[in-house]
Amino acid sequence: MSDCIFCKIVAGQIPSSKVYEDEDILAFNDINPARPVHVLVIPKKHVTSLASVTAEEAPVLGKILAKANEIAVAQGSPDGFRVIINTGRVGQQEVQHLHAHIVGGPDPVGPMLKRI
Repeated sequence: MSDCIFCKIVAGQIPSSKVYEDEDILAFNDINPARPVHVLVIPKKHVTSLASVTAEEAPVLGKILAKANEIAVAQGSPDGFRVIINTGRVGQQEVQHLHAHIVGGPDPVGPMLKRI
C-alpha cells in the first residue's frame, strides 16, 4: 500500500532501526518505546490487521512468534517478554499494517490489563 508507513519502511523509503530481517519479516525498534525493549515485528507483505488474516498468512504469523524470543533476548530481555498485537479500533491499532510489539527489559512488564 502506497500510503502505509510500515510498507514504506519495508521498501526503504523511511529509515528504521532494524534489529532483524529475513525474506518475510522485518523487526525494528519502536520510535516511541514504552519499555527498555520495544521492538515492532511486521510481515513484509501488507496485511491490514489480525482481523483480516487468512490461512495464506499463517506461515508468516508463525515466523513472527517463532522469532520473538530470539529478538527479545538479542535486544536485552533474556528473562521474558510480552508479545502484543493490537487489532482494530477496540484493540487500539494505530497503524493499519499488522505488527507485533515485543516488549520487555530487566524489570517485570506489569499487569496485562487494568481491572475495571
